[in-house]
Amino acid sequence: MITRNWRLQATAAGALVVALAQPALAQKPITNPPVASILTWTQKQQLERYPAIEKVYAVDTIRKGDKVRALPAAATQIDPKVTFNKRAATLDAFMKDNRITGLIALKDGEVVLEKYALGRKPEDRWTSFSVAKSMTAVLMGAAIRDGWIKNVHEPVTRYLPELKGSAYDGVSIRQLISMQTGVKWDENYASQQSDVARASTAPFTGGHPIENNPLLQYMAKLPKKAEPGQEWVYKTGETDLAGMVLVRALAGKSLAQYASEKIWAPYGMEQDGIWMQDKAGLNRGGCCMSMTLRDYARIGQFMLEGGKIDGKDVLAPGWVEESTKNHAPPKSRAKGESYGYFWWPMDDGYRAVGIFGQGIYVYPEENLVIAINSAMPKASDRVQSQKIAAVVGALRAAANDG
Repeated sequence: MITRNWRLQATAAGALVVALAQPALAQKPITNPPVASILTWTQKQQLERYPAIEKVYAVDTIRKGDKVRALPAAATQIDPKVTFNKRAATLDAFMKDNRITGLIALKDGEVVLEKYALGRKPEDRWTSFSVAKSMTAVLMGAAIRDGWIKNVHEPVTRYLPELKGSAYDGVSIRQLISMQTGVKWDENYASQQSDVARASTAPFTGGHPIENNPLLQYMAKLPKKAEPGQEWVYKTGETDLAGMVLVRALAGKSLAQYASEKIWAPYGMEQDGIWMQDKAGLNRGGCCMSMTLRDYARIGQFMLEGGKIDGKDVLAPGWVEESTKNHAPPKSRAKGESYGYFWWPMDDGYRAVGIFGQGIYVYPEENLVIAINSAMPKASDRVQSQKIAAVVGALRAAANDG
């Protein structure tokens, strides 16, 4: 069953290629001259900068607490071979050849495998790209439980009144975080005239970081294509809008502060995290948290445990199940599209994924979490996705053997 499912997932992985190949929308370089686009970094620059993103971009710190959640080593460790295109390779060789810098697997809360490559050390943080979207959804669930947001059916304009009269007028938070707003958007990375390219060009000229946010101002001018809830279309800009909704709901508290209060400190992350700022100084709802490989795994374990810390609910009731199931409307489901609340549902679990090979994979029925960090050559393509599917599938099969 595992082999069959992973063949299906590897085949379907190409559907993620366009969705994950997002450019750096709104980062704020701090170097002089400003660092080149994160999408254009050489392989050497990737290995130097992914663990130290705070040296080239403005960031906020996600403070850890006094305790650390233990991840004990299991009595039995795994070290499977990976088969791809009918060729088997050791895990170490596969990691090196495919620029995978870290792999970790937790079975029943214990580490059954932890490996690093290409000079990566266990204490090194690694940037997440779109894995941060899934964390934004987690914080949305916490904000609802805490009463900062009433529910996902509230209109986006309650928190972003700047969008009144725009195509987002009448769109709910639920439709925003499941990317079915009906707003017209072009996510063509090959065109400088696409929305995903043009949305990042305007500078922040000062003033309120939300009211005067250049991305918000761009999104407010987009036309309506369909009624909300009628179709699923991946829109990078909407993930950052979701972050702004949270900041407004939290009365100005940053995403990094709230992540520290709700997850990092109480759950017991081992190191401070990093969250990249946009041009206006807001943490980006759609991109670029940095953390150790073990803390990636802890996020997956937190989800696996139902969003509880010390037996107490941190998220709104049923949030883990709700945010990780398929919310794509019928027309989109007919095309095989599947999307939750900034999480990607799978037949047997769910995942958070980012470009250049980042991911957290959760299999609730198997009590299994797998996390992967990489510096792959391309932002995303079908073959890379299939290779990730192969290595995660190998770890999954080995962890569940016996």
